[in-house]
This record gives sequence, structure tokens and C-alpha cells, in this order.
Amino acid sequence: MPKTGRPPVIAAGHYPLLTRLAHAQPYSSHAELAQAFHAETGITAHPDTFAKALKLAGIVRVKERAKGSFQPPESRKSYGYTEAHRRQLPEQRYPSCLTEAEWTLVADLFEVSGGRGVPPRHSRRTLLDACCYVVRMGCSWRMLPREFPHWDNVYKTFRRWSAQGKFEQMHDRLRAQ
Repeated sequence: MPKTGRPPVIAAGHYPLLTRLAHAQPYSSHAELAQAFHAETGITAHPDTFAKALKLAGIVRVKERAKGSFQPPESRKSYGYTEAHRRQLPEQRYPSCLTEAEWTLVADLFEVSGGRGVPPRHSRRTLLDACCYVVRMGCSWRMLPREFPHWDNVYKTFRRWSAQGKFEQMHDRLRAQ
């Protein structure tokens, strides 16, 4: 004989009562429905047990709609240097990312023309932004955000570009601007 466990506190016979209470109070919370159920039956159940019984009875909570028209508050005018001044594209998610103007100045350093072999999986700009992120934040390579390529790929690219002196050339070009 299989074990069935404890009988549920709120049995299937109580589902019509739950449905009637939910239709009588369509915008009430689970706690309010539980209080009304307790007043009629004298049964007290844990909130999770009550929520499970409502789900098994097929009752879904409907949120009350806001009355009147909703007007969002006016945005405050900000002064000084804001993020809107620096970022130009959705691709530039971090302050360390290069702007379009900066990328046009240094793109020829990092883009290899007429390369042979397998095409790169990640754009050079994304790799450069990841390198700049690590340098600016001072974090470890493994702490790169998910938006960037895998840290191992970025680290190897950084080492290769550092050995070639590309970051010094990039710095000189951006300084001369």
C-alpha cells in the first residue's frame, strides 16, 4: 500500500468556496481571501498552502487597474557632465568604451586588412573596449562583464597588442587630437 502523506488542509471540496470568494472579491489579496476563507470554514492555512490551493482551483489574481490618468513626473534637469555627453551608441555601455570619433582615429591600428585564416569571432572594437574596461576599472580579467567576449580571449588579445605597442600608438593619436 503506497504512502499518500498528510491530507491537504484545503481539500478539493473547498475549491467551489474559494471560487465563490474570489468572484465576490476580485481585487483582494491572498491574505484577504485567506481571512474570508477562515471566517467561513474556521480553517487556517499557511500562505503558501493557500496560494497553492488557489492555483489548483484555477484562480488567478487580477490586479486592480489604476484609476484616472497616470502622468509621469517631470524629469529633473541635470547640470554638468552627464552620461549623455559621452555615450553616443547603445554599444557603448561603459564609460571606458570608445566613442565613434575616438574609434575612427584608432580603427586602422586594430583592424587588420586582407587577413588570412578564420575570420574573427568578435569585433576588434569590442575587444578594445574590454581591454580599456579592465585597465580603467583595475579589476581582474575574470571579472569582465558578460557583454564582453570571454576573459581568456580578451587577455590574449591584450598581451598581443601590448607586445606590438598598439596601446601606446592609440594613446599618442588620441592625445594629439
